Amino acid sequence: MTKHIAITGGAQGIGAATAREFAGKGHAVAIGDIDAELAAKTAALIAADTGATVVGLALDVTDSDAFAAFLDQVEEELGGLDVLVNNAGIMPTGPFLDEGDGVTDRQLDINLRAVVVGSKLAGRRFAARGRGQIVNIASVAGLMAAPGVAVYCATKYAVVGLGDALHQELAPQGVTVTTICPGYVDTQLIAGIPRPWLVQKLGFVQPEDVSNAIVESVEKTKGGQRIVPRKAGSMVLPTRMMPAVVRSAISRISGVQHVMNDTDEGERAAYRERTENLDLASTKKRGNK
Repeated sequence: MTKHIAITGGAQGIGAATAREFAGKGHAVAIGDIDAELAAKTAALIAADTGATVVGLALDVTDSDAFAAFLDQVEEELGGLDVLVNNAGIMPTGPFLDEGDGVTDRQLDINLRAVVVGSKLAGRRFAARGRGQIVNIASVAGLMAAPGVAVYCATKYAVVGLGDALHQELAPQGVTVTTICPGYVDTQLIAGIPRPWLVQKLGFVQPEDVSNAIVESVEKTKGGQRIVPRKAGSMVLPTRMMPAVVRSAISRISGVQHVMNDTDEGERAAYRERTENLDLASTKKRGNK
């Protein structure tokens, strides 16, 4: 059965990999992204490769009215909406006390508020029909925090909590809510970030590993929380039950405690420019390059 899928932040990375996998299985996909030109280009490439219906649309997830209009446009162009994947997100790195308020606000707006808004907008549509699925992309950083990404962790912890609550609350209305918690995904998001041996062994994944989990969860209508890769759960879940002092010791010994503050800024520059440049963000919000 063909499903109609909307993916936020879908022009590259996990979003693009997810769009490609859904399309490859014959589903109709709408890619929403702040970079409308890249969204259209990505959609055209996937459509040409798979033969599926794939459209690329402009979307600023921080604008609630624009988000609602995006979902309306998805329904019109695809002929329906069955699944919303809240994938858009950014991860600035560095000391908490040095982080500018504008960068903090962008994380709260994109990583958290947009997920709440998207879940509410799509959830209302799905509940009215008695069916539908919301997939929220969180992170293992929403289960096990690390220095250097304090606000990012805060947003992802919130997304995990939101998903847990909605999984219970919306199920009786026919709405499935899935929370995906990826480890270190090999995208521009982790550019310039060291990879400690423990992360490399247990938590490093490709975008396709995450997209596989998303597509499988949708095709099986499976809600709840899923850690990607599964073996990362063997590290993350037990530590959540340990005292804080033990968790900190494990983080320090494994090297995880320092990686977000020991970045290669040369390698990370392009990602910072795209996600932390507030003037660029404002320009894109107006629909310009």
